[in-house]
Amino acid sequence: MSQEVIRSYKDLEMWRRAKDFAVVIYETTNTFPREEVYGLTAQLRRAAISIPSNIAEGFQRKFTKEKLQFLRIAYGSGAEIETQLLISTELEYLSSENYQNLNKDLGIIMRILNKVLNRLHV
Repeated sequence: MSQEVIRSYKDLEMWRRAKDFAVVIYETTNTFPREEVYGLTAQLRRAAISIPSNIAEGFQRKFTKEKLQFLRIAYGSGAEIETQLLISTELEYLSSENYQNLNKDLGIIMRILNKVLNRLHV
């Protein structure tokens, strides 16, 4: 069995999942109250975009230490989103089902990031 060749960050499963997740967050926050446009909506969107953006930037870096730095930032953004999703649910901006689906997808991304971080950390 041959291994897939990674030529670009776009070939990375974690980047593809994170990019798709960011799109879903944008779609989801379109239903948030208008008064949250500069609050929770903006925070969720920034954190969601941060994950694939930092994965991409880290991939382009030459040194492992730099790669780790950007992947840690992406991981931290995931933790922000976990908190923001909980708050969104408590404020009833998200249904329980929507929260569960988003949290599940985020969990997969976080596990992949954690595995990569552990492999790169020497």
